Amino acid sequence: MSSDCLFCKIIKGDIPGTIVYRDEQVTAFRDINPAAPTHVLIVPNKHIESVNMLIVDDEPLIGHLFIAAKKIAAQEGIAEDGYRLVVNTNAHAGQTVFHIHLHLIGGAPLKLQMG
Repeated sequence: MSSDCLFCKIIKGDIPGTIVYRDEQVTAFRDINPAAPTHVLIVPNKHIESVNMLIVDDEPLIGHLFIAAKKIAAQEGIAEDGYRLVVNTNAHAGQTVFHIHLHLIGGAPLKLQMG
């Protein structure tokens, strides 16, 4: 944990967040500036600044983020219609909180088509 990281503070309960999922490895909470009706941030409980800071030992944890995303999408009722998973890395990609996180976005057709 990082004492000055916003997401670490939410994970620890030092500042409020609308938690929708938590287990021993990840915490997920609603984005305060949602890009869609459902916008959840899935955050490892271990502080890792960005994708660029990952090490081989983090591979199971990062895989777990995606398993958590699948569970949360089902819990939120958006799994069948579809959703987007996004990871921003560093400033040019739009990363504003430097604690790696997965955006789970859905609940309506998404305007920007990615592929």
